[in-house]
Amino acid sequence: MSEKRRDDIRNIAIIAHVDHGKTTLVNQLLKQSDTLPEHMSLEDRAMDSNDIERERGITILSKNTAVKYHDTTINILDTPGHADFGGEVERIMHMVDGCLLLVDAYEGTMPQTRFVLKKALEAGVKPIVVINKIDRPGARPAEVLDEVLELFIELGANDEQLDFPVVYASALNGTSSYDEDLATQKETMDPIFDTILKSIPAPLDNASEPLQFQITMLDWDDYVGRIGVGRIFRGQVKVGDNITVMKRDGSTQNFRVTKLFGYFGLKRNEIKSAKAGDIVAISGLNDIFVGETIASVEHPSALPLLKIDPPTLQMDFIANDSPFSGREGDQVTPKKLEDRLIRQTRTDVSLKVAPTDQINSWTVSGRGELHLSILVEELRREGFELQLSRPKVIYREIDGDLCEPYEAVQVDTPDEYVGAVIDALSQRKGEMKNMTATGNGQTRLDFLVPSRGLIGYNNEFMSQTGGYGIINHTFEAYKPVVRNWQPGRRNGALVAISRGQSTTYSLQSVEQRGALFIGAGVEVYEGMIVGQSSRERDIAVNVIKGKNLTNTRAAGKDHAAAIKTPKKMTLEEAIEFLNDDEYCEVTPKSIRLRKKILNTSEREKFDKKKKRQ
Repeated sequence: MSEKRRDDIRNIAIIAHVDHGKTTLVNQLLKQSDTLPEHMSLEDRAMDSNDIERERGITILSKNTAVKYHDTTINILDTPGHADFGGEVERIMHMVDGCLLLVDAYEGTMPQTRFVLKKALEAGVKPIVVINKIDRPGARPAEVLDEVLELFIELGANDEQLDFPVVYASALNGTSSYDEDLATQKETMDPIFDTILKSIPAPLDNASEPLQFQITMLDWDDYVGRIGVGRIFRGQVKVGDNITVMKRDGSTQNFRVTKLFGYFGLKRNEIKSAKAGDIVAISGLNDIFVGETIASVEHPSALPLLKIDPPTLQMDFIANDSPFSGREGDQVTPKKLEDRLIRQTRTDVSLKVAPTDQINSWTVSGRGELHLSILVEELRREGFELQLSRPKVIYREIDGDLCEPYEAVQVDTPDEYVGAVIDALSQRKGEMKNMTATGNGQTRLDFLVPSRGLIGYNNEFMSQTGGYGIINHTFEAYKPVVRNWQPGRRNGALVAISRGQSTTYSLQSVEQRGALFIGAGVEVYEGMIVGQSSRERDIAVNVIKGKNLTNTRAAGKDHAAAIKTPKKMTLEEAIEFLNDDEYCEVTPKSIRLRKKILNTSEREKFDKKKKRQ
């Protein structure tokens, strides 16, 4: 006897490497379905509602929407493409029965393509491959499809997963077809919709059984508090029902459903009831966490807890104690910072926070530099002031060996820069796995590199490739630690020796000793880093010295004093710049670099003592 299924619904995720067109495709599916009112216009990448997502052109948090196609509701979950937000991708795979894997018709499979597809195959969901950007100059759909098939085989896909349907599309133009020939593209998403209905399994219709609902994401509403978002795997639920949450520690807690929300288009709507197969949001209990099961009180049965990849990188977040503390932010107390970090862990399962031995300092562990820098950017926009230490990888003991995280690195660079990139990554203990000429004077390099060797490499890489290189990397595995090697910045820092306002006159002499990070008229304090030294050692500099005024004029023509344009550091660049004895000071208006020991003479004594040890 075949299982009864709900043919009126499908649950899918959209997965891809960064910038391969996931969010743009969701826009087209919304536009071309029977979902939005005819008069409603849709802004580009409407699903990226977060300001930081829009500015950076990446998806950070998974988003869910639902579209109507003929008589079927298709729940669509737009996922992040960057491996640092793998916790989001991982959880989403437990909510869906299938996925659309988008691959750029020119770039082909990339490191994050591998990462997100691996998560999908491990979860056993049915894949549909969409070769996107089919109209892009240099598109090579046939070769890219071969790359995708090879990746499926390499990742251990089963026979059913290998038998994937393929659709060719241009999400930007809203066209698609079943053929790789560009001439067959038509202004419709019907081939994608029809393939979803035909290939993705409908959810089981077991609404008559006891309730089982797993919380996969957390949301917040100012009126109802914390909201648990997930899929109903069994049974049904109504507003007012008394149900139980099965906690991660094995305990249970009963509560009453106060609100129930469903998704349609870009809106979250209040609904009265939902049943097996639906993706909904439930409120009524503030003490709920990701991975927990909500079940019927009479027949409580927990679903397996979601497996989440552990953090691989950590930084210390410290309450700001610099001489400029409290000038630019209104969230400056250590207590507020601690509360905010703990609150973040309640919605971000990949993040861990723990106090350090140092007062007013917490170690924050995440999935990578981007993961942690996004959190810092959110904090500064909320008015927080804080200081950050140099990122460090998290070591693990595996089978008696001390191991460190390694990353698969893929570099696309013009041919003339290949030698410099190979040399740099080899010095960072990288092992080259493959080198392929991709045409048009471009080469693709594949490396396996210790994660700590990549900290601070982005800036160096952009300089090495004249800004034309593209680098992508994703966590590969833990491997034995490389001994007797400590990567770090080669050049020292230019460090201010006194507090005051920088002058053009003083900066003119200082810039001969390195590259400046500040211009004239900037307030500085003793111990603040104002540039990068041209030497390996730090250099103490006076940037506030003024020109002595006299009544005597020098013979010859006067020249207007000028300095080179200083390098303005982004948050990521500042974090990458750090050495172990330095902090990055972050406020809503400024990003400054400083030494941990601000006093010049005390710092020199400490450095001499350290060298003698």
